[in-house]
Amino acid sequence: MRPLLDDEHTCHAVHRYDYRGQQRNCSTFLFCVYFRLSRDFADEGNSNNLHLNCFSKMNQQQSLFDYWTEENNELVRNCKKQEGQNAVGPHLTSGFQKLLRKIQGVPPETDHAQLELSVVYNACICLISQSQFTEAELLLKQATERILQMKGENLCQSDAPILWITAIRSVENTALHPFLLLLPCLQWAIWLATCQLKPIKDFQESSMFEALSSGVGGDCGEDAKETSTKVPLLVMDPKRFTELLQICRVIVQSAEQMNEGRSSEALPLLQAASKLPAPKTLVAYTHLLSGSCLAHMNCPQMALHCYKKALETDAQCVYALHQSTLVYCELGNTQAEIQALHIMHSTLLLPSPAEPSTAGVQLLSPSLLLGSQSLKDLLSVPSALSVLHRLALKCILSGRVSEGVKHYLDLLATLHSEDHHRVKVHSEFSTLPRLPKLYLEAAVALLMAQRPADSMALCMEVVDSTLELLPETVVIEEPEEGSEAMQKEGEDRIAALLWAAAAYLLQGQCYSQLKDWKQAVTHYTRCVNMLVKVHFKRRDAQTDVSQAGRHLSQTANLHILQRLKGLSLAGRGISFSQMDHLKEALRDLQLSLQALPEGIGAGLWCGEVLWRLDRKREAAARWEATWSLPTQSLTE
Repeated sequence: MRPLLDDEHTCHAVHRYDYRGQQRNCSTFLFCVYFRLSRDFADEGNSNNLHLNCFSKMNQQQSLFDYWTEENNELVRNCKKQEGQNAVGPHLTSGFQKLLRKIQGVPPETDHAQLELSVVYNACICLISQSQFTEAELLLKQATERILQMKGENLCQSDAPILWITAIRSVENTALHPFLLLLPCLQWAIWLATCQLKPIKDFQESSMFEALSSGVGGDCGEDAKETSTKVPLLVMDPKRFTELLQICRVIVQSAEQMNEGRSSEALPLLQAASKLPAPKTLVAYTHLLSGSCLAHMNCPQMALHCYKKALETDAQCVYALHQSTLVYCELGNTQAEIQALHIMHSTLLLPSPAEPSTAGVQLLSPSLLLGSQSLKDLLSVPSALSVLHRLALKCILSGRVSEGVKHYLDLLATLHSEDHHRVKVHSEFSTLPRLPKLYLEAAVALLMAQRPADSMALCMEVVDSTLELLPETVVIEEPEEGSEAMQKEGEDRIAALLWAAAAYLLQGQCYSQLKDWKQAVTHYTRCVNMLVKVHFKRRDAQTDVSQAGRHLSQTANLHILQRLKGLSLAGRGISFSQMDHLKEALRDLQLSLQALPEGIGAGLWCGEVLWRLDRKREAAARWEATWSLPTQSLTE
């Protein structure tokens, strides 16, 4: 008979078990030794009292691995109680890790490898769901090495894919095969979650990819076996896990291809992925990205069809609505664009949709696997407030004035409400203009709706908020290259001045609408006086005002300044003409045409004043020149 503690495997088991320190209970620890010793004595045909005692001990209490299997199953059942919360409690993750350390405290054996791989799978799913990727990768590597150790394979190779291939080949045609295939699937999930697309591509090109696609999800973790305590349960059905990985991979890789300008390559992959079994939100993403590919390929009608399919699949796919509005805008279909904006705004105000999920997928959030920056850019949408502003502006420009006014007033009311910070926002960026500009846009809408009193009230808000901030003069210097801070400071100063001037202009137009010509002249004069405070200092004296500055923002501001000057002088000239101050009227109208030669209103009224001054030939020439000007759109 061999000495009790001379057996190499027994000593190794005792050492590993004690070293890991996961089970301090003496009876359980001794049982592990009894289990090994009893087998040794049985091999030698020894029937002494120690063997009988060990055998009796085995019959009296549950097998250690059966006990660990039940511990795993209890943890799985606790996990499934948390389904729908998209998170696993840290205590459950820790429970799987502790159990795994107990199992790995004994040498690897074929009979117990299924339990060990099941616990590795469960622990890694929990770790990945909590973004603990390094810890999960370590467990995968340790598990693969133990399988190779069990099969007597060489462990000198440290490259994970080669380790997997070697280990999987070593257990082909065995019950362990489908369980071992789960390890590279878990690594695949980690790569997706950390946006490592290069190893995913290499992984696809390897022979293992086909093995995973066909081999995972066979006999491991069936719900029907939950009644048996000897079968280790899994926290997520492997078949659905691999299906989730497949569709997420296509979505992420297609987004990267689109970002690189390879939409034609991404389109067939997305169309194939739309037929995969997956949560409806993910299937909607495939239709959405297909539409984006077609839009980039100048196929707007086909793109709209894909966006419609995305909405039919998931009614709250706000990204499809956003992309549809862009296509309608490109096509010039304003009415359809307004309708889509209406639906989009209503959808953005709804409570956040639940995380895309199906039974068995709740523990691992699909959004965790879709962290690609390219995909985030494609799925970006403006805030609800930005959509409301765009809707209001589109209504005004398309002649739906009363509807546009309502939207503008709703927008301003929301901005000033105490809870406007709680308005649902799907992305961080916002296209909202600054508040004074919003007030001025709303004031124009109210003026168009024949509500001058309300329009003047908004204009007064703008004047009161900006007037005290304005200096006596504003000198805008042509910025040198690299002087961004100086450029921004100048832009802010001229923006405040332009807001105040525009407010005075609108007030003058409100009084004109009320036929209060004296007050109209007063406010147009205030606008002109505000504008003459601006001086543009150029290094090249020959530079034309319309070409001034090297930056588009400054050129735009100066263009706006010239238009405001032309409109305010025209308004004052018209008001003078209504009061029969024809000389003052002619002076202002001619100055208006100098500042804004394309001003049709000023040209017509200038001809009117010339005619009333009995300068009929000049009046006819002025009218002829004015009618030859191109008609401006409402947008301009």
